[in-house]
Amino acid sequence: MKYSAGSVWENKDKYDIAVVGAGHAGCEAALAAARLGFKTIMFTVSVDSIAMMPCNPNIGGTSKGHLVREIDALGGEMGKVIDRTFIQSKMLNRSKGPAVHSLRAQADKSDYNRAMRQVLEGQENLDIRQMEITDILTEDGHVTGVQAYSGAIYRCRAIVLCTGTYLKARCIYGDVSTYTGPNGLQSANHLTDSLKALGIRMYRFKTGTPARIDRNSIDFTKMEEQKGDERVVPFSFTTDPEKVQIDQVSCWLTYTNEKTHEIIRANLDRSPLFSGAIEGTGPRYCPSIEDKVVKFPDKDRHQVFIEPEGIHTNEMYVGGMSSSLPEDVQYAMYRSVPGLEHAKIVRNAYAIEYDCIDARQLKSTLEFKNIEGLFSGGQFNGSSGYEEAAAQGLLAGINAARKLQGKEGIVIDRSQGYIGVLIDDLVTKESHEPYRMMTSRAEYRLLLRQDNADIRLTPLGHEIGLIDDERYKRLLKKEKMIEEEINRVSHVNVGTSDKVQKLLESCGSTPLNSGTTLAELIRRPELSYEKLAEIDEKRPELPLDVIEQVDINIKYDGYIKRQMRQVEQFKKMESRKIPNNIDYDKIESLRIEARQKLKEIRPLSIGQASRISGVSPADVSVLLVYLKQ
Repeated sequence: MKYSAGSVWENKDKYDIAVVGAGHAGCEAALAAARLGFKTIMFTVSVDSIAMMPCNPNIGGTSKGHLVREIDALGGEMGKVIDRTFIQSKMLNRSKGPAVHSLRAQADKSDYNRAMRQVLEGQENLDIRQMEITDILTEDGHVTGVQAYSGAIYRCRAIVLCTGTYLKARCIYGDVSTYTGPNGLQSANHLTDSLKALGIRMYRFKTGTPARIDRNSIDFTKMEEQKGDERVVPFSFTTDPEKVQIDQVSCWLTYTNEKTHEIIRANLDRSPLFSGAIEGTGPRYCPSIEDKVVKFPDKDRHQVFIEPEGIHTNEMYVGGMSSSLPEDVQYAMYRSVPGLEHAKIVRNAYAIEYDCIDARQLKSTLEFKNIEGLFSGGQFNGSSGYEEAAAQGLLAGINAARKLQGKEGIVIDRSQGYIGVLIDDLVTKESHEPYRMMTSRAEYRLLLRQDNADIRLTPLGHEIGLIDDERYKRLLKKEKMIEEEINRVSHVNVGTSDKVQKLLESCGSTPLNSGTTLAELIRRPELSYEKLAEIDEKRPELPLDVIEQVDINIKYDGYIKRQMRQVEQFKKMESRKIPNNIDYDKIESLRIEARQKLKEIRPLSIGQASRISGVSPADVSVLLVYLKQ
């Protein structure tokens, strides 16, 4: 049969699930769907953009490290790939409690991209297609396929949208404005119209990235060297810790100064951010250097991190100085920073605008409420960050597969994981700026530590089908070792011998007046399970991750139990389900604003209803009374 150029034609390959986009969300969504046995196709505007890091060259960080650990615990891929491709690793916030310890690794960008692509290309049930998708095809409110720019139609039973920052993307610095995606790649300019035709509400958001500078033009003697940890902790619970003990590269710390700020203030009228040339709303917690100077006029300096983009390139990332100022101003402000006086820019800093959705149109499973079979994940949902994207992509891919399995979708609640906090915030709360995960957003963060993500979520990953039996059995063995060791040290009595008193003195701990248990000593802030080794004669040989859990669970036992009681109350509210067909207009005592918000979001439970902006405690009480009746 002969086709004319650009004509509509149907591809005869049948797919179960189509994933639109191949960033961090798209990769996790496609892998999850394919690994659960469904024939999956992943579309990307460029195969060179698969798992690309268009901004910062790192994975993890405060709260984001928690997300990566949780992705891994559920059977995702991000943690495994960064363990293979990192060039420096650091556990952040070590001076604080374990709830906020967060792993962060500098990535070799090209190696990460290449490694993830190899995983995808080797995955059974997964095809990759370089093609721009322009239309979502539906019938009777259910997706039936996608149509490409070429005119080709690909039939499928579920779709996961992971378009990132590519929809109608525009990159801007100074007067320069190009309709391209990140790193100058092709933008996706047609899908927005199809989504709007389906009744989907869209936002226009913005993010930005700093310049990349030639390493040879930097004077590192004027900067503070930032080295990695002596003992590297892997992201993935499956990675052998000995295999990640590598020679690490250094990062560098410098600061802006009053001269830098003067240059910026003098040229604010040329910044598209302040001139009105940029329409989109930017992230509050990752502002441009212009934003910082304007919003924090009392600060005489801001941190600047110089980070390598990889070991195969001289490009260095100027962390903390993202900007959309004109090129000449960028040169002036960067060269005012100590160590960058002779900096040569390889890639200019720029801001990028893009279309995304109001995520309140999604169920907690990340399926659109009004379009059956259409799921969404990543920055397209109004979030920011590689890790937030990957977490959403994984859940969207899992739930697309479960829908085709005829199973109930997976919803991780706020007491189970940071992923649950992330998704609940996105689908429940109104957001007018890119959402960024932070530890402060998690009410139960002492329970949701990055070190116990496997204990919390691997059983769920096994139930879903992404964690094999062997890995699950290893977890059960680990849990048993932790339980047995906690029980043992709770019953080992320690006397007031000279050996004990000498150890306590060396650790700056108060001497004993009477006997106690090892567990009671571990609870002292200045002591730990490991520090007491020499007075623990029957101490067994245990893996480091088991030792860590024993120490944390004993030391923070009281706080953990208190938070678990809080979770019990939370669970009661979450268990009070609200019928999907409830008619809020019939509940006379509800305030008008509350009624409008409840009708729009249609919360699953009383707990979710209580977190909706505009729904007061009084409204929740009215709702409870109505449900009892």
